Amino acid sequence: MQRFLAPCAGLAAAALSVVAIMPSLAAPNVQVFDNTITLDEVLAAQRGWCAGLLAINKAYQKGGYDAAKSVAVDVIDGAYAYQFGPVAFKPTYTRGESTFRQDRAGAIAYFVGPDPSIKRFSKDQGFATYRNWTSCKIVDDVVQLFGQTANTMGFIEIVDAKGGVARPEKTWTFWKPKDGSIRIVLHHSSLPFDAR
Repeated sequence: MQRFLAPCAGLAAAALSVVAIMPSLAAPNVQVFDNTITLDEVLAAQRGWCAGLLAINKAYQKGGYDAAKSVAVDVIDGAYAYQFGPVAFKPTYTRGESTFRQDRAGAIAYFVGPDPSIKRFSKDQGFATYRNWTSCKIVDDVVQLFGQTANTMGFIEIVDAKGGVARPEKTWTFWKPKDGSIRIVLHHSSLPFDAR
């Protein structure tokens, strides 16, 4: 029996010495594979869009076009998915060959106003700057959650400093990429249809 225990004791000692020289494990490397978008995230993204619109306008009122464009760049880069590819953006007040804004430059020009360096968008009024907007609210009619994407449809109520109200109809698709941000990949806006 003693002959049997001696080799076992030697193996146990060798195993303990290997364990002693192994580095201790720190916190585990956690990866989240579920990027399901939530209703709260969608509503927060919508509120963020409104806040961005008002921030662009405020910058314009205080510092003019250049200040507004600087804020608009940050708003567009934070809210839309242009860094991942084209965005299906059909703004409210566009027509002709400048109707659709699938690239970042087109979106910025739409929100801020004419960009003389981009002929295609040289006639934009600047949705965020042409009226002194003071409040913005989203009124959803439907919200659909589909895993990492969500659709919303409803109105946006925007009030200017004179009390004038604009109520465009909005449809958005939000996407939640792996980084956890919420991005607009589709934005369709139009005025209520008048069949007169």
